[in-house]
Amino acid sequence: MRKYSVGGLVSVLVVLVPVWVAALQLEPVVSGLANPLFVGHAGNGSHRLFIVERGGTIHVLQPGASTPTVFLDIHTKVIAGGEQGLLGLAFHPHYASNGRFFLDYTRAGDGATVIAEYTVSTNPNVANPASETILLVIAQPFTNHNGGMLAFGPDSYLYIGMGDGGDANDPDNRAQNPNELLGKILRLDIDHPDPIGGTRYSSPPDNPYYGSTGGRDEIYAIGLRNPWRFSFDRLTGQLYVADVGQSAREEVDLVTLGGNYGWRVYEGFLCTNNDPTLCSPGNYAFPLFDYAHAGGRCSITGGYVYRGVQSTLPQGTYVYGDYCTGESLACNGTSQSLLRGTTFSISSFSEDEAGELYVVGLGGTVQKLVSRTMTLTINQADFQTGETLVLTGTATPGAQEQRVDVYVALQLPDQTWHFLQRDGIFLDVAWPYGTNWTVATVSKVLFQHTFDGREPVGEYTWALVFTDPGIAPRLQDALLTPFTFSP
Repeated sequence: MRKYSVGGLVSVLVVLVPVWVAALQLEPVVSGLANPLFVGHAGNGSHRLFIVERGGTIHVLQPGASTPTVFLDIHTKVIAGGEQGLLGLAFHPHYASNGRFFLDYTRAGDGATVIAEYTVSTNPNVANPASETILLVIAQPFTNHNGGMLAFGPDSYLYIGMGDGGDANDPDNRAQNPNELLGKILRLDIDHPDPIGGTRYSSPPDNPYYGSTGGRDEIYAIGLRNPWRFSFDRLTGQLYVADVGQSAREEVDLVTLGGNYGWRVYEGFLCTNNDPTLCSPGNYAFPLFDYAHAGGRCSITGGYVYRGVQSTLPQGTYVYGDYCTGESLACNGTSQSLLRGTTFSISSFSEDEAGELYVVGLGGTVQKLVSRTMTLTINQADFQTGETLVLTGTATPGAQEQRVDVYVALQLPDQTWHFLQRDGIFLDVAWPYGTNWTVATVSKVLFQHTFDGREPVGEYTWALVFTDPGIAPRLQDALLTPFTFSP
């Protein structure tokens, strides 16, 4: 047994004991959609996915199917384009027994936000288009910053994400105004109408501005710019809200009852200087984390805390993304990291009944985040002249069914890297130390080399890297396996 230092870490290498890497991949679920913005589930054990298209259509996808059918079409009621359209969907916690679900859309004609209730028909895969009951209408002064997310909390109340109404920098300071519903998270009790107020909902009495307190009864939290997707951690009940920034920072807030999340005074942790005299940190709740507009990043898409059963990610990982770069990102509570890059605009993340996560591409796709593993085995740790190195990589079932590139690289003792293989094709023809490499197919990534004494003496490191087609491999994401050669 020998100890080796790889990337600053000391690892113990035991001969013939394989090591493995989990590769996060995107498994295609459905394509050919028209500007999908969200995917939800009914929570009734049917394991169907309901796909929201911006133009005003909701499709239902049966388990195992790849072609959805129309669940509801309200396109005549909706103005769609840019940040307007059918933006949100939430099923009642007791949908299995009452068939109620709720939509957020921008209304044709005036662009107002409408929160409406619908019911399913006698056919469980078709909604009743004539069942609309309008709960709330909120005028929009501009066409952007409509928010649009709907979700039921652990308290069975309906939560609504409202943007500040636009334009830039919240010119009328709506997000900080408790008499406005724009720039807020709202919370409604949709099971108990308010006979005094004449609304088909009531406001929970512990809402911060309820009753004689100045402000709108419906408000749960204030100071949001454009919350684009929020979710509840299904284990802890915490509310994660991704708030799209203006020109500098993107942020995720842990939103609680009565919180003020700073916009337009703060953007992330930064004072905006829109109202410089108000930049007093003690008056606001600051983000769980934020990130800068750098490297093409410019607009956050909120996601979910992973609580699935397939070990796709570590439990408690918050998954989110950037719309502009197409990156899926993760936060473990202390640091942010890149999960994987894509070539599409991420309009939403979604969660199925089992807690597994999906990535929605505005260009028309829904894909599931899955973890595939590759086992890497080397036949011994130390080699001498005349001995043969055999490196084998074996994928778990299904790992090679996806469109994913598998690279094998080798670091020489002089610290230079050579990419030797991609999907079973030998790449580095400049390898000068003999030609007796044997390259097998991608499902059995195999290099076999007999040392003849010309190779550099010292420590080598294998790297096995997964990546999407067209995306450059990142050695920092690689599985590393060291060995040595001494004549």
